[in-house]
Amino acid sequence: MLTRWLLPFVSLVAFAGGAAQAHHSFAAFFDPAAEITLKGTVTAFRFTNPHGTIAFDVQGADGKVVHWRAETNAPVVLVRRGWSRTSLKAGDVITIEGWKARDGKPYLRLKRAYDASGKLIGTAAFSTTED
Repeated sequence: MLTRWLLPFVSLVAFAGGAAQAHHSFAAFFDPAAEITLKGTVTAFRFTNPHGTIAFDVQGADGKVVHWRAETNAPVVLVRRGWSRTSLKAGDVITIEGWKARDGKPYLRLKRAYDASGKLIGTAAFSTTED
């Protein structure tokens, strides 16, 4: 009798632990004291769970192109802030503000983004505490 409910319970606990680990905290990957602003050209925009991503190319002072990625909030949060699947497309020139990755890679968490004319994309900035 004990085995009949123990196996499903253990399986559920193991699955829940994996799912919780897959969704990381902001502070684990991004530095709230390291804000950065970059101007670049969008190469891809993924409007997917658990976090969307913006891939964009930034030309450095040395003329070399660096491929950056910006992690966004979940699509449900993006929609509440005025974003949609068509907010960005490859070739768009954007300016992105965000928090740099702790590991030094060209990766950041989106705070706000502006289009080529300087207009805010969406309706408001994001914070370090939103998912």
